Amino acid sequence: MSASRKLGIAGALICALAGCSDIDAGQARTCRSVIPALNPAQATFKIQRTLSLPDGEGVRIDYRAQLPGRPPRDRFLECRFAPTSLVAKTRGSLGGVRTEEGAMGELRLQLLRRFWLQAEGSAADPEPIPGASLSLEIPRALAVGLQHAVFALPPISIYGLLAAAYSLVYGLVGRINLAFGELAAASGYAAFLGFAIAGSLWGVGVPLAIALLLAVGTAVAWGVASGRFVFAPLMGETGQRVLIGTIGLALVMQEGLRLAQGSRLKWVQPVLNTPRAVARAGDFVVTVTPMALIAAGLCLSAVVALLALMRWTRFGRAWRACADDARAAELFGVDRGRVLLETFALASVLAGLAGYVMTVYYGTLGYAGGIVLGLKALLAAVAGGIGSVAGAFLGGLLLGSAEALWSALFPIELRDLAIFVLLVVLLVVRPRGLLGLAEPWPRGP
Repeated sequence: MSASRKLGIAGALICALAGCSDIDAGQARTCRSVIPALNPAQATFKIQRTLSLPDGEGVRIDYRAQLPGRPPRDRFLECRFAPTSLVAKTRGSLGGVRTEEGAMGELRLQLLRRFWLQAEGSAADPEPIPGASLSLEIPRALAVGLQHAVFALPPISIYGLLAAAYSLVYGLVGRINLAFGELAAASGYAAFLGFAIAGSLWGVGVPLAIALLLAVGTAVAWGVASGRFVFAPLMGETGQRVLIGTIGLALVMQEGLRLAQGSRLKWVQPVLNTPRAVARAGDFVVTVTPMALIAAGLCLSAVVALLALMRWTRFGRAWRACADDARAAELFGVDRGRVLLETFALASVLAGLAGYVMTVYYGTLGYAGGIVLGLKALLAAVAGGIGSVAGAFLGGLLLGSAEALWSALFPIELRDLAIFVLLVVLLVVRPRGLLGLAEPWPRGP
C-alpha cells in the first residue's frame, strides 16, 4: 500500500471518528440567522435538518415555523455563498437566498446582508447548537453531570496516555523517566508544524493525519535516542543517578525547544470544535465537540491496542520476562537491550499521542508546559499502580474525573492542591496504587 493511500485512509478514519461532514458550520450558522428575518416576529422555529447543496456552495435548512394560535408551517431555506480559493481562511459571503416562495431579489438580498446580518449576526440564530431541539430530553441533574463528564474526556485521555508511558518504562526497569512531559511538548510542536504545512491546502482530515504522523514520529525519534544514549548507559547505576540523568534530559529538551521554537506560544487554528447537541434539559443543552471524541477515541484505541500487545505478542512476553527477572530472561535468549529500546519506542508513541491531543484540542502546548503535564501524569501512574499498564489508564481516568468534579463544585484555583492531597490520601490507603502488585517485582542488575 502506498504512503499516500495510507495517509488518505488515516484521514478518513479520523473524520469518521469525529463525525466530519461536508456541511460548513459557518455557512449553516449564517443561513439559520436569516430565518427570523423571513418570518413574523412572534414565530418560533424548530430546525428539522440541515443539508449541503449538491454543488457544495451552500446549505439547505428545513424548519418548522410556529405562530401563536396557528398550525405549524413547514418551510425551507437555501443559502448560496460566493466560492473561495483553497487557501482562503473563511468561506465566501452570502450570495443568494431561496425559499419555497422563490429566489430572493438582489435588492432585498443586499438589504438583508446590510441591515440584518451585520446588525444581528449570529445572535439571530434560532438554534445556535445544531440538533438541540431534536436531542434527548433528560433530567437536569443528569444533564449537568453528563456535560462535566464530556468535559473530562480530553484530560482523561492525555493523563492516561502519558501515565501508561511512565508505567511501561518503570515496569520494565524499575526506573522513572521524568522527560516524558517534554517529549509530549516536542510532539505538540511537531503537530503544530503539520498544521502549518497542510492546514491551508486541504480540508480537515488530511491536516489532522499529517499532524498525527509528525507528532508520533518526533516523539519516537526523541524517545529512542534518549533510551539509547541516556537511559541504557545508566542502567547499572543507582536509581538516584538515573533520576538525575532524566531530569537533565528534561532540562535539555525544554531549553532546546525554547531556543528552536521561541518562548511565545504557537496556536493552532481551532478544528472540529463546533459543539454538537447530545441531550438537553429545558434550556440546558449537553454538547460535545468532534475533537473531544477524537481524543477519547485515540485513548480508547491505545488502551485496547496496548493491552492486546502486552498480552498476546512476542514483545509482551519478552517485556514480562525482563520485568520479572532480566538475567534469567537473557539466559533464555531475550535481548534485554532490544526490549528496552522497543519499550522506549512504544512509550514514546503514547507520549506523542498525548502531545498531539493536547495541541489539537487546547490549541497549544508550550515548551514549559511539559513539566506540570508530566508530573500530573506521573502521579496518575503512581495512583493507578506504577508498573501496571492497566493501572496507568485507570489512574488517568481517576485524575481527569477528579479535576472535572472539583472544577464543577469548588473554586478552580484550589483544584491542583486538592488533587495532590487526594492522591496523597490514596497512596496512604493503597501504597502500591489501585492495581499495584502486592510485592515488588524482582529486578536483575
